[in-house]
Amino acid sequence: MSALQRKVTIIYYCDNDLELYHKVKIFEKNEEGRVIIPKAFKDGKSIIAVCDGEIEILNKIGDRILSVNYVA
Repeated sequence: MSALQRKVTIIYYCDNDLELYHKVKIFEKNEEGRVIIPKAFKDGKSIIAVCDGEIEILNKIGDRILSVNYVA
């Protein structure tokens, strides 16, 4: 990874789905240091957050609801 790139975790919804997703990607940065997310990645998604580095999501919205439904 070069100095002009940054590893981020992106949290997003797909436009046709209510499940929360995340991906770890390496993207280019602009002169101010902000990550440039390509249009091809953004298409069909609503981005909720861009986090610095690789993060581990332990629990997200809906995880407990699904597990409760499967127990019954």
